[in-house]
Amino acid sequence: MNVDLMRKIDHHLGIPLTFVSTYLLKVSHWITRKKTTTPKNILFVELSEMGSTIIADPAMKRAQKQFNANLFFVIFSKNKPSLDLLNTIPQENIFTLCEDNLLTLMRDAVRYLFWCRKNKIDTAIDLELFSRVSALLTGFSGANNRVGYHNFYGEGLYRGEMLTHKVSYNPHIHIAKNFIALIHALEAKTAEVPFSKVMITDQDVQLDQVSFNNEEKAFVYDKVKTCFPAFKKAQHQLILMNPNASDLLPQRRWPKENFIALMQSVLERYESAIILITGAPNEKEEAGALQLKVGHERCVNFAGQLKLLEMPILYSISRLMVTNDSGPGHFSAITPLKTFVLFGPETPKLYGSLGNSTPLFAGLACSPCVSAANHRKTPCTDPVCMDAITVDQVLKQIEIELKD
Repeated sequence: MNVDLMRKIDHHLGIPLTFVSTYLLKVSHWITRKKTTTPKNILFVELSEMGSTIIADPAMKRAQKQFNANLFFVIFSKNKPSLDLLNTIPQENIFTLCEDNLLTLMRDAVRYLFWCRKNKIDTAIDLELFSRVSALLTGFSGANNRVGYHNFYGEGLYRGEMLTHKVSYNPHIHIAKNFIALIHALEAKTAEVPFSKVMITDQDVQLDQVSFNNEEKAFVYDKVKTCFPAFKKAQHQLILMNPNASDLLPQRRWPKENFIALMQSVLERYESAIILITGAPNEKEEAGALQLKVGHERCVNFAGQLKLLEMPILYSISRLMVTNDSGPGHFSAITPLKTFVLFGPETPKLYGSLGNSTPLFAGLACSPCVSAANHRKTPCTDPVCMDAITVDQVLKQIEIELKD
């Protein structure tokens, strides 16, 4: 299903379903006398954003440590590879939903109900901001503890009253800290309205770093050499360009002409630079078109050459990356790679990478224009906020980095 159709289903079906489900669950819990319990089998619900699985990792690890609990996860099947990058959730504890169409989604939702009960899920944590689908999955998980963001006195974004731990979503702190607040709600000794009345520091949201052996690095070096036979590890430095962004918010894309001009400038200034244009297999054609327009032998179409799980190896052997505000900016955060992330419709204060990253953000009066309040959908068809980030601004940052 395309993103707009999913939003419509979430709104038109989600609101009445969450309303009815609220009272079904209230009656069920009144009959069964369900009470909150100590978490042992914790399910995280996060469907639509690959980068969010990385950002949520500190929260998941805190839950595991604080409660010595088994961790589970439910996610859309196309986004599941992002969970494998840090390997926090065991493979057998991941449930995937096929979102191809409404029928497959409904089929998998029924399977999910049985899967939750088979795994004795006692705690469900909804990482989505105000999605009705995730609210329903959390509500019908069978868990005694159901944690998520509640709108309280905010208008709109109704998604029922199915939570046992209602956390106040704070749009003024990083989303990683908001995720940690969900875990603190479970840790609280007494009920709070709203949860969570605690201080969350930058140290609390540090990501674990990954490392790779020489054999793994040699595999990626060989891939580079296949695409650019003249590559020499001791002579060249790899500079990555990610010109893509998911269809969820296409306004995040920096103009292609800017990427072309930036790549040409870098190749002209640095004879040791090899630029790899990265992307998924289905982005190979677009990357090839950019490569042709750059018109330089040291500009390489590298899209589709590596699986997602292999990308961190590439990040670990590269000098720097320039990327739109999308998954790679978060995937690279588990490596030391210096990353420059271009922001427009979103704000780095809320969704900035947790890694060795520098955000570039014009900060126009209209930006950011997407938030939890509008389901991250903007009426903008002319993202001037991205145009406002100039090639010279990005090039200056690259030059500062390459001086070191």
